[in-house]
This record gives sequence, structure tokens and C-alpha cells, in this order.
Amino acid sequence: MSDIDSVTLNFTPGSLVALNIVLAAIMLGIALDTTVADFRRALTKPKAMAVGVAAQFLLLPAVTFVLTLALDPAPSIALGMILVACCPPGNISNVLTHRAGGDVALSVSMTAVSNVLAIFLMPVNLAFWGGLHPDTRALLRSVDLDAASMITEIALIIGVPFVVGIWLASRFPAVAARVQPWVKNGSLVALLAFIAAALAGNASYFAAYVGVVLVAVFLHDTIALGLGYLCGWATGLPEYSRRAVSFEVGIRNAGLGLGLVFTFFDGLGGMAVVAGWWGIWDIIAGLVLATVWSRRPARRKAAA
Repeated sequence: MSDIDSVTLNFTPGSLVALNIVLAAIMLGIALDTTVADFRRALTKPKAMAVGVAAQFLLLPAVTFVLTLALDPAPSIALGMILVACCPPGNISNVLTHRAGGDVALSVSMTAVSNVLAIFLMPVNLAFWGGLHPDTRALLRSVDLDAASMITEIALIIGVPFVVGIWLASRFPAVAARVQPWVKNGSLVALLAFIAAALAGNASYFAAYVGVVLVAVFLHDTIALGLGYLCGWATGLPEYSRRAVSFEVGIRNAGLGLGLVFTFFDGLGGMAVVAGWWGIWDIIAGLVLATVWSRRPARRKAAA
């Protein structure tokens, strides 16, 4: 199994540019549906926001660290799991929250705030937990990870399209409203197609390690979704808000993680396969959970 640590997946520079464009389009889609009022709304629900942010950036990476120690996968797989846990939420979380009958306003606000925070917190979390792990520490040293370069890369993929999207939504709301569904849905389909193509193009590697990756991603995603809900329950949030927090913690922007794997880790096998499969599986798991919850209406009480 350790062979996967020396495998680099096939990925051309042109493909990486295309992936970054798709990721930027996803962020633009989120931003076109975000306004300054969403950030103000976040201030009206400080408890729910604090719970969601803490669960994403403090608890999930810590729990993932423990999970990698328990499963003891190949180092590159473990680092891939840590990387995904450090990613911000994906915009599909808002769709799933709506389908589940959860607090969509909280979900949108949390996605916006979390993506801004991720520009700085994601590199810090990856460096800390990856450096703390006895098996992944050597991988981080081998690539000489530069936090400043990663912050710049994330800022270009997340920050720039986010600022542009919010500006367009504020300056030209009618145009933004018409364009947003196409950008949001089109970029999501493009990302899924991109991930599927990447996995298919490296099918031999995926087939060789599919067992451990399926188990790792299944457990990891289940724990992430459960962690969000449990944090909401433990802090007294109503069911309406717990569902939103659950999807904000459980749905990660694994596409961003995949882009970073190819940018900073040269397509390292275990990391790329974990990020690629997570990007597909968390949507499947999220849709199943949202469908189950949609049959049980939640109490629509505003979060504190």
C-alpha cells in the first residue's frame, strides 16, 4: 500500500489551469448569490456561526487527525484526508440545506464567512495537523510547503472571484440573478465531470487502492456530517439550524483540495485519489441525508 505514496497521477499543466478556472467559477457562483447583507445576517446569529466555524476549522481537522491515526492508511492518503478536512465548504451545501428543510440563510452566510476565513486558516491547519502527524510530516517536508504561496493560490481561486461576484451582485443585481444559476450549476457539473475524468484517466491507480480509499472517505464524510449535527445539538441550536451546520461541516470543497494537490504536491497519488473521490461521494451522501431529512420537517426557529 505504501507504493501509492510514490505515485503521481497524470495531469497536464493545461488541465490544472482548467481546474482552477472551474474552481474560480464555483466561487463566483457562490458570490453572485451572496450580498453584504449575508455577512450582516451572520452577526445576528453569532452562536450558530461560532458553532459552525469552530466545527469546521478546529474540530474537523482534529477529529480527522485522530481518524488517520486509527485507520493508519498510507501517508499520502492520510495527508489527503487532512487536506480535505481543511478545505472550506462547497456551495452544494446551500442546495442540500434547502432540500433538507434547514436554515438556508444560515447556510449561505456560513459558506460566505467560512470561505473568506479559509484563505488564511486552510494553510495554517494543513501545516499544523500535517506536520503533527508522524506519517505525513515527511511528505510536507519533501515538498517544502510554502504557506505564503498557498495563501496566494487560495486567494486567487477563492478571494478574487468572491469579491468580483459580490460586487456584481451589488452593482447589477438583475444581471447577477439571471447569470448565477447558470454559473453555479454549470461550474458544479464541470467540476464533477473533471473529477470523473481525472479518476478515469488514472483508473489503474484508483482500482489498486479503491478499497482503502472508499472506506476512508466513507468514514470521514460520515463523521464530518455527524460532527456538524452533534455540535449543533450539543450547543442547543434548533433542528432547523443543526441541519445547516451539518452540511456546512460535511460538504467540503474537495475540488479546491484537488487543485492544491496538483499545484503543491505534484499530483501525489493518495492525496489526489482521496480528494477526487471525496468530491463525488460527499454529494451522494449529502443528497441521501437531505432526502431523509426532507421527509421530517424541522422546527423553524431562528438560531440564537
